[in-house]
Amino acid sequence: MISLCPYQNMPNIIFLFGNDEFAITRRLAEFSSIFTDPASADMNTARLEARTMSEDDLNNAVNAIPFLAKQRLVLLANPSARYNKPELRKKFFEFLANAPATTQLVIYEIVEPKETEKHWLNKWAAKQDGNVKTQAFMMPRLKDMSGWIVNETKKQNGQIEPGAAQKLVEMVGADTRQAAQEISKLLTYVNWARPVKVQDVEAVSGAITAEPDVFAMVDALASGNGKSAQKLLHRLLEDEEAFSVWGMVVRQFRLLLLAREVMDRRGGVNEVTSALGVHPFVAEKVAGQAKRFSLASLEKIYHRLLEIDETAKRSQITLDLAMETLVVELTA
Repeated sequence: MISLCPYQNMPNIIFLFGNDEFAITRRLAEFSSIFTDPASADMNTARLEARTMSEDDLNNAVNAIPFLAKQRLVLLANPSARYNKPELRKKFFEFLANAPATTQLVIYEIVEPKETEKHWLNKWAAKQDGNVKTQAFMMPRLKDMSGWIVNETKKQNGQIEPGAAQKLVEMVGADTRQAAQEISKLLTYVNWARPVKVQDVEAVSGAITAEPDVFAMVDALASGNGKSAQKLLHRLLEDEEAFSVWGMVVRQFRLLLLAREVMDRRGGVNEVTSALGVHPFVAEKVAGQAKRFSLASLEKIYHRLLEIDETAKRSQITLDLAMETLVVELTA
């Protein structure tokens, strides 16, 4: 039998919220890693997107009996997109009240700081006498980012000098995901043999800015964070022609769709690498991102991309406007 012992004293319903998507993603990975057997983990883990799931999908995922394990793990993203009316939320609360102890249900979504206290799930959780746990993950303030980088470097088993940390802040701003990626590159550069210095940051990260890439934009779309996705899209369009950005978006969702199909057949990163014909590093990133979508949602998105492409080719809409519209549709 496989135990979820690290969380056995934790309420079986947990709500993760905040505007630090990177921190939430990392926390979700911690839940996923509690299974020691990959095969059983797949059988006992369900990832649902509230915008595209059916009520049967949720019911079946939460109430299924664990297979060769003490608990199942269900990750539910963006509940506000579906439960947006009082009557719908009431039924959802009734469903949660009957969730079996054999299921660890983790609900998560992007919530801005000013919206946390009035968020409907936080209000509900506060009335549950400790039976529902909530955890906030907020982006650090820019003035606190240097300290965040020092702590993150320690988490990655390295050290960084204060001046180097501040230099990195100047390059990445408060983007925690990009900062963590740069820290990883910097520690590799110094081989974890000494603290990272200002000169190292200039040598390794000197060419970067806080510019997003298509991975970051798709992450924002997956999180239902329309404001962030729009911002990332605008910044991409500042540096690239709309045609090039569109090609990257279509390619990314095609890779995600192929990866999701492989993963649904219980394929791992090696199989994803082979199916996609990309470098293993890219395959690993795509596979990680594909986990945040269901196959059905990716198929729907990809068909929508094809429709937009045909419309743009007929000059009925410009590609930049088409991408703006797509972001709104996917995060509404």
